[in-house]
Amino acid sequence: MDILAKLLDDKLKFTEIAYSIEDVEKIAISGKIPIMICSAILKDKDPFKHSWDVTSDSIAAYIASLFDANLLIATDVDGIFTDNPNKTGAKLINKIDVNELLSFNETSIDLMLPSLLIDFGLNCYVVNGKFPKRVLSILTEDNDDFPHTFICNYN
Repeated sequence: MDILAKLLDDKLKFTEIAYSIEDVEKIAISGKIPIMICSAILKDKDPFKHSWDVTSDSIAAYIASLFDANLLIATDVDGIFTDNPNKTGAKLINKIDVNELLSFNETSIDLMLPSLLIDFGLNCYVVNGKFPKRVLSILTEDNDDFPHTFICNYN
């Protein structure tokens, strides 16, 4: 993830690498978009049990909780489906309570994310990142016209 963050920053002129929460705040104030290298925070805090159930989705939820920020997971499918999206009859779920996700075995998000959303009191959007306009539409809160899943946390 650190390498990808550095590659992304190298390609974009309006971003800057951040290594800490303080760096993120300073960069945001300067008008640039911070790209966080979160490995140092993860090593220092060690917030997760080491498991294949934890991926960048859970790390993003943890970082979002530190900033009290909204969470958007960009993936390679349109959102969360009732079954494997490649199976006939699988339907996209537009909105789901996070507690319902606890019973799902496999989705486009990692297995730890629903528990973290509950623990941190976060909602989450899951959207197909292959379509930048969809991601931007969620960021601008104009997201009703395309496929995505909103995971709501009523806890």
